[in-house]
Amino acid sequence: MRTIPIPVDAAKLVFTCVKAPHPRVLNRDTGELKLDKTGQAIYETVLSVEDDFGRIELVKIGTSGDPGVTAGSEVTPIDMIGYVWETSGRWGISYRAASFQPAHAAPVDDDRA
Repeated sequence: MRTIPIPVDAAKLVFTCVKAPHPRVLNRDTGELKLDKTGQAIYETVLSVEDDFGRIELVKIGTSGDPGVTAGSEVTPIDMIGYVWETSGRWGISYRAASFQPAHAAPVDDDRA
């Protein structure tokens, strides 16, 4: 299955960290961690996501390196992307973000010099 990244408009959602980030383990027997292309460990953060209609879902969002958020903090994912996956007749969407910032912080301007 071809993987096409799907950008997510995080500004329309409320994200609350419900479980502290932890490194994603590839092999539980050996303790091998999942790494990104640069060799940094991928961390998974479990968040509740609420939309304008009050619907709430739990999602895991991966980041490269420890994102430094704590349970209970309201955050905004930066550059969040979803990837559809399929394995053995099952499918889902996995999420990645470049980082998290506090929800009420000023927006990050990537064009600053």
